[in-house]
Amino acid sequence: MAEVDDQLEIKFRLNDGSDIGPKAFPDATTVAALKETVISQWPREKENGPRTVKEVKLISAGKVLDNNKTVKDYRSPVSTLVDSVTTMHVIIQPLLTEKEKKPKDGDPKMNKCVCSIM
Repeated sequence: MAEVDDQLEIKFRLNDGSDIGPKAFPDATTVAALKETVISQWPREKENGPRTVKEVKLISAGKVLDNNKTVKDYRSPVSTLVDSVTTMHVIIQPLLTEKEKKPKDGDPKMNKCVCSIM
């Protein structure tokens, strides 16, 4: 029975409502490894899939998960119930290229003071 307690059933909910999984992960699995799983199992028919771990954010119980923590760190009391599956939401944030990061000259979004003191 200890084997079952040391694993967590997780499914990954994508932004269109579809799921990847569920799949059992050992408690020692890092969040970065979970993100690698999402990337490798991303549905091929979906456009704009993630390419790197940095593009993927996982959210569970309202918290953005840290890459260095493990599944055990984010385990909730509900996950100990028999046949329970934890849902983690997947957010994709494509990385900006250097060209996109640089502000354009005359960009109105630049932080400029337009205050007038009277």
